[in-house]
Formats: sequence, C-alpha cells, structure tokens
Amino acid sequence: MAEADVVTEENVYREDVIEHRDAAPNGEINNDELLPVGPEGNIQGQMEEFLGPQPEYDEEEEEKKYYRRKRLGVIKNVLGASVGGMIIYSVYLGLLQMQLILHYDETYREVKYGSLGLEDIDRKMLMGINVTPIVGLLYTPVLIRFLGTKWMMFLASGIYALFVSTNYWERYYTLVPSAVAIGAAIVPLWASLGNYITRMAQQYYEYVNYKDDQVQEQKKVPEGAYNRYIIIFQSVFYIIFHLSLVFAEFPMRIFLHDFLSDYNHTLFNVKHCGAESSGMIEGFNKTVLNHLPRSILLIQVESVLMGAAFLSMIIFLVLCGPAYRPTEEIDLRSIGWGNIFQLPFKHLRDYRIRLLIPFFIYSGLETLFAVTGLTLSYGVCTVGLEWLFLLVMIYGLSCSLFSCLSLSLLKLPRYVTLLGGAAIHGPLLVFLFCWSPGPKQPDKLAYLLLVTALWGIGSALNKTGLSIILGMLYEDKERLDFVYTIYHWWQAIAIFVVYLWTGLIMRAKLSILLVTLLLACFCYWTMERRLAKKIRFRLPRIPRPKHKVKGYRYLEEENSDESDMEDSDRNDDEDQETLEELTEEARDEESQASDSPRGGARGRRRRCHDDYEQAGEGVDL
Repeated sequence: MAEADVVTEENVYREDVIEHRDAAPNGEINNDELLPVGPEGNIQGQMEEFLGPQPEYDEEEEEKKYYRRKRLGVIKNVLGASVGGMIIYSVYLGLLQMQLILHYDETYREVKYGSLGLEDIDRKMLMGINVTPIVGLLYTPVLIRFLGTKWMMFLASGIYALFVSTNYWERYYTLVPSAVAIGAAIVPLWASLGNYITRMAQQYYEYVNYKDDQVQEQKKVPEGAYNRYIIIFQSVFYIIFHLSLVFAEFPMRIFLHDFLSDYNHTLFNVKHCGAESSGMIEGFNKTVLNHLPRSILLIQVESVLMGAAFLSMIIFLVLCGPAYRPTEEIDLRSIGWGNIFQLPFKHLRDYRIRLLIPFFIYSGLETLFAVTGLTLSYGVCTVGLEWLFLLVMIYGLSCSLFSCLSLSLLKLPRYVTLLGGAAIHGPLLVFLFCWSPGPKQPDKLAYLLLVTALWGIGSALNKTGLSIILGMLYEDKERLDFVYTIYHWWQAIAIFVVYLWTGLIMRAKLSILLVTLLLACFCYWTMERRLAKKIRFRLPRIPRPKHKVKGYRYLEEENSDESDMEDSDRNDDEDQETLEELTEEARDEESQASDSPRGGARGRRRRCHDDYEQAGEGVDL
C-alpha cells in the first residue's frame, strides 16, 4: 500500500508538470515552475537574493561615510579630553584656593581644629604638590607605555578626585598623602594630554587622506603634513582648558565671598605692595573671615566638587577613545622597559629640545607667578582679598579667548606665537619692576585687571605655542610621550623654583623672570636658525618591537608547524637586514663628515654610537 501511494503521488506530480508545460505559450518551458512550491523553494530564492549583486550598494559612498564617522570620533575625543581636563583642574584649583584661605584664618583653625597644627599640614601639603613632580621624568614614560595614554588620563583624574575626598576629613594622614599623590600625577597627566591631542591630530589627517598611498601602507607621511591639524586641535584644547581658571573661582564667589572681611581689615598692617613688596603680602591680617562658615555648608560645597571630579573621570572613560591601535600599544611596550626608561634622557641629546628648555622653564615660572605674585602681591595687596576671584577670572578668560590667536600659525611662521608672547611679557615685566601701587587703593582695580588680561594673552601664546611646536618638530608617534614628558618635567622644576622663592623680594623675582625670558628667546631663535640651515639633529634610535617577549601576547597566530631551523633562518635574515641598514647609515655619516676638516675622526666617532640615528633635514620656516 505504501508503494502504491508513492507511485500515485509521483504520477499526480508528473501530470501537473505536464499540464503546466502544455499551458506555456510558444512551447517554452518555465524552469521556475518546475521547482516544487514549499519552504525549500523559498529559502533558495532568498539565498540568491541575499548573495546576488546589490544594485543600491555604493562602495565609495560607504567608505566616505565610514571615515566621516571616524573623523567625528576624533573630534569627540579632543573635546572629551579638553572638557575632562578643564573640569578636573577647576575642581582642584577651586578647592585648593578655598582650603588655603580657610586654613589661613587663625580663628577658623583654633575653633575648628584646635591644636591639630593645620598650618603645618598645609605647608607639607604644598611641599608634596610642588616637590614630588621633580622625579616625574623617571616613571612617567613607563606609566604611559604600561597603562596607555587614555588610561593614564583616567587614573590621574581619579587621583585628583581622591584629593577632593580627603577634604571631608582634614587630617595629616589624609591631606599630605593625597597631595603627594597629586604631585606624582601632575607630569603623567600633562604628558598624556599633550600626547593625546597630538595623536588625535595625526589620526584626523589619516582619516581625511585615507586614499593616499602613505596612509594606506602606513608609511611615513610628508614632512609637515600633520601641522594644520596640530595647530587647530591644540588651540581648541587650550581654549577650553583655560576656562578652568574661571570655573575654579565659583566656590570662592558663590560660597566664600560672603564670609570675607573687607580690605580695611585684611590690609590694615600692610605697608608695601607691588615691586617694593617682599614675600607674598607682608603684614597681611591673620584673620580674613568676618564669621565662620557652617560645617554643613562646607560639606555641600565639597560634595558638588566631588561630583564634578567624578564627572571628569566618566568623560575620560567614556568619551575619550584610545590614542593608538591595540597592536600599536603592544609595539610601544615591547621595546623593553629599560629602553623606555632611558629614552627621555637620550632625547635630551637633540639640540632642538635642549634649546627649548629655557622656554619650558619660563612657561612654568610665568604661570605660577601669574596666580601668586601678580594676583596676590599686586592685586590682593592693593584692592583686598574680596577681589581675588575677579582677577583670576579675568586672567583665565584672557588665556582662553586669546588661545585662538595661535590659529594664525595656519598662515604665519611658527615662531610668531612664542616670540609674540615674549613680546607681551617682556614690557610687562619691566612695567611691574617699576610699579608699586599702595595698599588699600580700590581705584587701582581697573589697572590691575588690564595688566592681568595682558599677562593672560602672553600666557596663552606661550602655552599653545610650545605644544604646537613640539607636535611639529616630533611627528613620530613613538616619541611623543617622551618629548611631552621632558617638556612638563622642566615645567615642574620651574614650579618648584617658584615655591622656593616665596620669601624673595619682588624685584628679584621679576629679574629672574626677565633673564629667563631673554635667554629663552635667544635659544629659540638659535634653534630656528639651525633648522633653517638644515643642520642635522640627533635622535635616539627606538628599538624594533619584540613581539614574542615573554609576558605579552601579540595579535598573531603562532605557526605550530614552524621548525626551529626556519625560525633561526628568519632571525638571521632580520639581523642581516639590520646590519646592512646600520652599515649604510655609517657610510653616509662618514661621507658627510669627510667634508669637514675633522671629518675622518668625527665619522669614526659617530660609527661607535650604534644606538643613535641621525634625523633628517631641517624644517623650512
């Protein structure tokens, strides 16, 4: 019976096919009608439709959309790093200022803390913040290479948030260790920020010119190709970051301002201000508060600042993407920890960075002088503590607004910003050297605001100019963390010097600033002349990455069928290639050195330094 049923179904199917075939016009057979109607037929049609050519797909248009999203991602990273840095420094500077003013008041210390020794704790806390960065050159590159640029920024912002949290319980064992931690994080944070913004400029160039052969093959791009985007991104960063000085005054203006005594009380015993002053403010009253703030108000303010610190951490974590691809991160670390430790010191043999060191030092000196000497010895000493917030806010606004002047480097030579900032600060230093406003003169407020705004213009040109020039001179992405580490390490040393000279007379401080500025301009002009003459500079050779170092997993498949003989042959080939490259470099150096009277000896001496390569030509102005 079963066989009979099968035969009957086959006959019915064949008759149905014959009927359709007979019904076809002109005797043609439609093959689609021969297929059985059912799930299998539908699946086959769907597969052909899915795998077949898509007439609506435009590969070039999709590629444009992909790289457009990549460029928007880079802009998001730059804005995230800028806003995150601005928020965390607003919190840090605002809390530190409020803390020092409250702790300075003698009544506040006695009533709130009794015999705790809060004044001594503040001195040790400031020492930790200013002294600890001196050793930053030893560990900053190692931390950045180990953690990555993004995670270093996130970790540093967490340390600043830790400092805010310790103010809930102000004791020696909370304030001093957190201050030391901030001092240890200053150089890594700023080196990471400078490295990150420059890397974003390089990535943006790659996403704009994704069709170029150099970008597709990941070869060295033409010299100066990144400059346009470095100028724009560094300017945007400092425009946003300098607003931290404005927002840092919000706790002072909104909360603390109503508790401050007027200038007749605070400046009662002050005799000299400006160029004739010594230290910070001689004779400043030991009590600056007319009544003490309630503890619950302090807790509320610190809670708001703590929330802002957590917000900056979230911004670094969520909005900031990685600065390097995963394989590049592995390559950066796999050159060896010993090499990473040594390379910052070896980069100091490059005459370009050596001749920029005076400007690094001056950058640190003038920044701290602006927020201490200019605003305190000239500003507060003349018009009183109640106007401190306005002086700092004008300085921050001036720095932020005039950071956009560095965009002029898109059309003008790169020395315009640094020498332009020096041209503003130089006459101001001479003017401050001669100006000694008297105490308790609120009518001098307009002049003080003008001087502060002009100083902010010079500071903006100095900061943006240095970061832009370093990005232009060192385009190799493997060197950026070392170069920015050296820059901010020298800045930290300058800040430590300002911390030490607190007790000096004002004219001595101004003289040091002026001499440092003149020396910096001379050294920078010497560097530009050497580059214009195409004098070769010396760069340390960065070792090739060792992908199969124990402890690191490189993203490549291991060939289990590879024999030891094949492995050794390939290593021998790589060693031979390296030896040939070094031989060619030595031959080129010998031929170049032979043109000078001491060419032979100099060539033999240079061949002994296999760890270094002679970097290319100078940069045209």
